[in-house]
Amino acid sequence: MKFLVSIIISVVIVLLISCGGQDGKPKSKLEITQEVFGQTESGQQVDIYTLTNTNGMQVRITNYGAIVQSLTVSDRNGKTEDVVLGYDKLENYIQDASYFGCVVGRFGNRISKGKFMLDNKEYTLATNNGPNHLHGGKKGFNKVVWDGKSVKNKESVGLKLIYLSKDGEEGYPGNLNSSLVYTLTNNNELQIEYEATTDKATPVNLTHHGYFNLSGNCKSDILSHELWINANTFTPIDSTSIPTGNLPSVENTPFDFNSPTAIGVRINDENEQLKFGLGYDHNWVLNNVDGTMKLQASLYEPTSGRLMEIYTEEPGLQFYSGNFLDGSISGKKEIIYKHRYAAVLETQHFPDSPNQPDFISTILKPGETYKTKTIYRFSTK
Repeated sequence: MKFLVSIIISVVIVLLISCGGQDGKPKSKLEITQEVFGQTESGQQVDIYTLTNTNGMQVRITNYGAIVQSLTVSDRNGKTEDVVLGYDKLENYIQDASYFGCVVGRFGNRISKGKFMLDNKEYTLATNNGPNHLHGGKKGFNKVVWDGKSVKNKESVGLKLIYLSKDGEEGYPGNLNSSLVYTLTNNNELQIEYEATTDKATPVNLTHHGYFNLSGNCKSDILSHELWINANTFTPIDSTSIPTGNLPSVENTPFDFNSPTAIGVRINDENEQLKFGLGYDHNWVLNNVDGTMKLQASLYEPTSGRLMEIYTEEPGLQFYSGNFLDGSISGKKEIIYKHRYAAVLETQHFPDSPNQPDFISTILKPGETYKTKTIYRFSTK
């Protein structure tokens, strides 16, 4: 009888392990699913893809605007919650003016007065942010439907999205063939790989515009989140948020995040730059940039224990502290998005680079390939 009991116990243990581990929790399946999310005003079908890794981390991405609609991550106690702002319905994204979770392009961030010179010709773009051009114009990459294709490997699942931005779209020159791949790995990484080619010289600066709140389901503002940015200098702005061209040191200023610092500690300092941005809305010049992947920033929420690390090849990082969220937006699960309820951390080239000869060039030429990668890695501590 004892022998039989031993066999039964052994079988139960094996079953528990095979289902997910000795704690008995079911192990999630590495998978990607696709369903209809809605349709545009012109009747174009929009899909949403759900990517799940074996740890239960999940990301939902729609091919409208290449938007990350939700991103669920465990806290230190294993509770899984959504850590990005957004909407439940496609209609809200179509009307959205906050760029929730999307990919922005052709040019992420601002171009002064919507004009730039290229090959002795002046190009005029839409001015959709005061006197300036922002995030690709009135209908940027965030307002178009991309072609989607599922990608699955042994240790990851992904979604490849493709969009052709035609010559003259929003005033930009050249037919720009753009693609990006979102990959969710079993190491709890959301990877984004961007690629583009063109038949005419054109500015390109693609980035992800995710609104992060690591408290989970937006329980509180992000002022207690601890931010680290590996940068000794930043690009100060004028009153219209255009870089002045100078690269001052962050030392002894509210812009020094070389040690992890709570976002709210200095956000209300009597500093001209903070007044111009109504808080943080600036580009940091990342250290030791050489075109290879490096850990350059992190965001930590002490209550939940969630940690997000950002690896990138890009030379800059724009940090926006949710300054224009004012409680007028009702998001997912009817959560009201209040002032400073999100941190946006955009890996990028510098704002207004086409008009700033001392900044790293953002001009893509025929025969060249624009290629860059950013990784958001999640863990707890």
